[in-house]
Amino acid sequence: MQLQEFLETSSRHYPDKTALVAGGRRLTYAEINQQANRLANALTGEGISRWDRVVICLQNSAEAVVSIFGTLKAGAVFVPVNPTTKPDKLAYILQNSGARALITHDSIFGGIKSYPWRDSLACVFLDIAAGNSMPQREGRVSYLSEVLRDDTLSAPPASGGIDMDLAALVYTSGSTGGPKGVMLTHLNMVSAATSITTYLENTADDIILNVLPLSFDYGLYQVLMALKLGATVILERTFTYPAAVLDRIAREKVTGLPIVPTISAMLLQMELAKWDLSSVRYITNTGAALPLDHILKLRKLFPRAKIYSMYGLTECKRVSYLPPDQIDIRPTSVGKGMPNEEVYIVDEHGDRVGPGVVGELVIRGSNVMKGYWNMPEETDKVLKPGLFPWERVLYSGDLFRSDEEGYLYWVGRRDDIIKSRGQKVSPREIEDVLYSLPGVAEAAVVGIPDQILGSAIKAFIVPQQGVRLAEEDVLRHCSQHLEDFMLPGSVEFRDQMPKTSTGKIAKRELCTLPEAS
Repeated sequence: MQLQEFLETSSRHYPDKTALVAGGRRLTYAEINQQANRLANALTGEGISRWDRVVICLQNSAEAVVSIFGTLKAGAVFVPVNPTTKPDKLAYILQNSGARALITHDSIFGGIKSYPWRDSLACVFLDIAAGNSMPQREGRVSYLSEVLRDDTLSAPPASGGIDMDLAALVYTSGSTGGPKGVMLTHLNMVSAATSITTYLENTADDIILNVLPLSFDYGLYQVLMALKLGATVILERTFTYPAAVLDRIAREKVTGLPIVPTISAMLLQMELAKWDLSSVRYITNTGAALPLDHILKLRKLFPRAKIYSMYGLTECKRVSYLPPDQIDIRPTSVGKGMPNEEVYIVDEHGDRVGPGVVGELVIRGSNVMKGYWNMPEETDKVLKPGLFPWERVLYSGDLFRSDEEGYLYWVGRRDDIIKSRGQKVSPREIEDVLYSLPGVAEAAVVGIPDQILGSAIKAFIVPQQGVRLAEEDVLRHCSQHLEDFMLPGSVEFRDQMPKTSTGKIAKRELCTLPEAS
């Protein structure tokens, strides 16, 4: 099965059903499928063929969804890029991926049109912002709105692709150099979507709200999963105005709410009783571990919703989930491997370890990527020989331990563990304690170089609105809940945390800012 069949199958079964709500528009399955066909024909008409890469740099919108499926229908590989990406980075991705086509906003293209890679593109499709006049047509530039209105285009011919073909290149930050392109086949993505919708018990009746960018695999899969089952997805561009999003949840009777810790921190500072959120049947979290205090508070605010703590990597999409009936028993666990997947923990020699022993998590399954685009050495660092000669398994780079029943507990990134006073310290354990202090909205812990300790532990805290916290309050709270070698040596208060494009706290920026030196 190929990914575009999600849309094609649902458009046959539910042609007149609302598939997508975005930017004040409501599109049916038939309309999205028809527009994706038009774009596919336009791409092939410009010489785009099987396996060519198409960079899609658009805001969350109907055009973004149509561009993804139009690219797939043309037999090509879609490369989603966050529209806030800086020009130099976008140019790197275009060049590194060998992109043959670019679909983006006119404002973004205006900032990069002078870059030399442009000559390698077969075509550019521009989405013109409302109120903007169309720029003078030049070279290989076309207008997306004209393509999507062209009623003369019919369904494109079958591409001849198979499930082992690449479906997407999803770029993720690298520890050194530029971002890495994660190679995902149709089989990878279909397998992941099938496993996730199985344990979430998704059906065609679900209405899923997504505020996460489609360049972030967590946001992307909300669309893929909805279209797979004939459900409805509501796309918002941001959670900057949470009251407006909550209005949409209440008005549309949303059933599925995917969040990251940043969103939960904002939700927990609002008076949610103002909105009827009773339609929400499940909440999911991934991207970063959800603090225990957030989980407990969300339980109270959404008493009818099942809360799924999850863990995943771009390199395999999802790894594990905690069944909601286990959240009271083991609230800090991220569960077990999802359906059709095997996970286990190994030591530094690659040998499996037992319960309670910290080691690196390994993932085995059809959802595991094929590698990093044009980066064989980086690929070999994470994809290593598996149980059988024909397979390679994914070494996550994350440290975990398991309990006697096999439930997983995230300890930290292998390179994030703080070594202080000769002891290994997990930032997550300290952060959980900080989040349990009333008045803390966000918290992050990092290691600061220290000649005596090796690394000194420093805490960064964003207080809740209207709350005043002092360093001595934080340290007193920590001393009541942590061992001596885990106590922060200093605390810094911030109005906000630096964030990545996916909403994670950017700890490396905390470490490099002057205040943290």
